Amino acid sequence: MSQTQQQIVLAGRPDGWVSEEHFALQTTGVPDAGEGQLLLRHHFLSVDPYMRGRMNDVKSYVPPFQIDEPIVGGGVAEVIESHAEGWSKGDLVVGMLPWSEYSVAAPEGLRKLPKTKAPLSWHLGILGMPGMTAYVGLIEVARCQPGETVFVNAAAGAVGSVVGQIARSMGCFVVGSAGSDSKVQHLTETLGFSAAFNYRDQSDLRQVLRQHFPRGIDVVFENVGGPQFEAAISNMAVFGRIALCGMIADYNAERGEMPPGPRGMTQLIGRNVSLQGFIVSNYPDAAGKWAALAQRLLETGQLTYQETVADGLAAAPSAFISMLKGGNLGKQIVKVASE
Repeated sequence: MSQTQQQIVLAGRPDGWVSEEHFALQTTGVPDAGEGQLLLRHHFLSVDPYMRGRMNDVKSYVPPFQIDEPIVGGGVAEVIESHAEGWSKGDLVVGMLPWSEYSVAAPEGLRKLPKTKAPLSWHLGILGMPGMTAYVGLIEVARCQPGETVFVNAAAGAVGSVVGQIARSMGCFVVGSAGSDSKVQHLTETLGFSAAFNYRDQSDLRQVLRQHFPRGIDVVFENVGGPQFEAAISNMAVFGRIALCGMIADYNAERGEMPPGPRGMTQLIGRNVSLQGFIVSNYPDAAGKWAALAQRLLETGQLTYQETVADGLAAAPSAFISMLKGGNLGKQIVKVASE
């Protein structure tokens, strides 16, 4: 296929906060699909907090991005040329895709999307990894039970917003934190959280949580770390559970600086609190469970989904940076292909 396309590569490794200079927009050729391969046209790309860690040259559960190589993340694409048995032109797929307009891939690692009324981008959000992360963390890891008390930070984001709504559907008392008054209003008025607060306006987060949870917090879905994590630790109920999903407050620490750990950890001992980190890909059996639950909650109006969409591949770096700073409401998506 003799034509050109744009792609975004990693131009440098950040030491601290990410900026536009760490990305480069390049023009390159559209690759040719060989035997057993698919030529894909990208429709939507996902930007997610975990991708910040891949910009560092450190060992982790996923390999780091390479300098002068395309950024890679979740994406939805259309097969426009197939040389693989069982795959046809027009098939819609989801998988890990480079930040580019086209790519060539083997079928392994891709999943065909079912025909559904749901928008394609939803398969990167509520019907994809963020939605499943919310389900796994709340149900499989934290073992949340109906009627319990639940605290979710970064609650207006792609994962936190789903966590709160699942818990609400179980009759739980759910409190969320967010970084603006408009997000707080969204949590209570649109998503049905029991209560919410703007953490930027609070001088004593421990006291704020104590007021919301006078008998303690049964379940914490931890996305942020830092002072909010410490405040939650101080307010845990006996036999409480903490699902450690992310620590976004630490992701942009300068190289060589290890952020101090949360204070008050000894309180977890006497209160018999469990703390468990998790990676959603380690729970493949949960995918079917979440798909069934998500469909039921969507059909009954118990689940509302919000996206923030950036238009065009060139907007991906700024969308990524904005997401890391909390600029998104719901899931941050980049729309690549025009209709």
